[in-house]
Amino acid sequence: MREVIARQLRLGHADIGRLTFNPRSRDDIPQVLQGLQYIYVTDELREAVFAVLEKRVPAEVDASRGRPGMDLWNALVLATLRVNLNWDYDRLLEMANQHRSIRQMLGHGFWDDDDEYKLQTVKDNAALVDEASLQRINQLVVEAGHKLLKKSRAALSARCDSFVVESNIHYPTDINLLYDAVRCSVRTVADWCEGHGDSRWRQWQYNLRQVKKACRHAQKLKHSSSQDPDKQATRQQAIRDAHHTYLGLCAALLSKVEETVADLPLSLLDSRSGNDLQRWLGYGWHQVDLVRRRVLDGETIPHGDKIFSLFEDYSEWLSKGKAGVPVELGLNVCVMESADGFILHHQVMQHCPDSEIAVTMVKQAKALFPSLSACSFDKGFHSPANQRELAELLDRVVLPKKGRWSQADTARETDPAFVQARRQHSAVESGINALEVHGLDYCPDRGLERFKRYVALAVVGRNLQKVGAILQARALEALQKDERRRQRQAA
Repeated sequence: MREVIARQLRLGHADIGRLTFNPRSRDDIPQVLQGLQYIYVTDELREAVFAVLEKRVPAEVDASRGRPGMDLWNALVLATLRVNLNWDYDRLLEMANQHRSIRQMLGHGFWDDDDEYKLQTVKDNAALVDEASLQRINQLVVEAGHKLLKKSRAALSARCDSFVVESNIHYPTDINLLYDAVRCSVRTVADWCEGHGDSRWRQWQYNLRQVKKACRHAQKLKHSSSQDPDKQATRQQAIRDAHHTYLGLCAALLSKVEETVADLPLSLLDSRSGNDLQRWLGYGWHQVDLVRRRVLDGETIPHGDKIFSLFEDYSEWLSKGKAGVPVELGLNVCVMESADGFILHHQVMQHCPDSEIAVTMVKQAKALFPSLSACSFDKGFHSPANQRELAELLDRVVLPKKGRWSQADTARETDPAFVQARRQHSAVESGINALEVHGLDYCPDRGLERFKRYVALAVVGRNLQKVGAILQARALEALQKDERRRQRQAA
């Protein structure tokens, strides 16, 4: 990667500003592409977005030397399409190589039809735009959308709510998490030994199969539903025996891994794999202790002692009280949506309830959009401190109180303006649903940093689609007006 975009249009390449789209299309792709095109053709907006992207190019990189690599503009286009349209990388690669409008938005013309992207190239470059850059680009896109609606100077009113974005993990139980830890530990140390001619782990695959069989046997045993106490006791003992056997196999392998690590060259322990191995071992012994306490000792495990993923360890066990969805595994994301449907600001929440994020969200949103003057919340964001602090930051705060009302609360919450704003607050659910439909119900990327970047990309993509929808509606209106004029002339 050397530059944001080619400074001079090459012969046979597409002029992004001249692309046309069918205003009657009901698909999402033309809307997103029109939003991206609006960035490109609006001089002030383009320069601002390109300035943000240029900061991602290392200062020591010389644009005139080495392979040119993918332009940052193309990386932004591909990343936005991937998240907004909820594609995996295979679908993104196919569309980047075969979809005409997308290729034109990437700058490819009729002379380079054979110029195809490779899967690893798309994966590496679509992940280069970081979360901070995306938040700045989102601010620019929202400001451009407000200018389109001619509301850039008007007082902004917003709605704030949170929802869960699920992370890429399997459903956690203590015994399958223990198997994950043992599997990763054994595989890592076996690879090390094979690379250094050590034969002590030559049967590691057989050992893991035995552990897997014991794990599956313990999983299949269920508590007896019989009313006979003897049958219940027999089944309970079988469950204890199965778990005892499973724990014995796991503990033996973890101990052998520790013995092997003690004999390995010290230089290997400083590598990234060595750090990972120490983490797997720690998780493994922790899970051995949890299974022993729960099954063999009959102890109830406190929630704080539980682990929900060895790989995505930031994931939280979240219950939002939704019908048919008792629990979700991921992180809460708080979003603030303007009355026009643009996502003004968002924040990924870690171990943070709604009541602790309300003031922070408003302060950060006002720093980005000083004209923000009103915001509505649901009861989950209420606290007496929030009521006071938000009243100092905003002209109008719509934050219903939990519990019994005082006379002042009754006067405030029965005010017609408060009631009307509270009724309109439910519209934020439509914005959240649009984000979930366009890729933000589940994050396939690994790691907390990539999780946050994925959320930021979804927000930028949604706002770009909103800009594209506005432009598409205006183009359709102009087309219909022209058709009516020609019909009158023909009559």
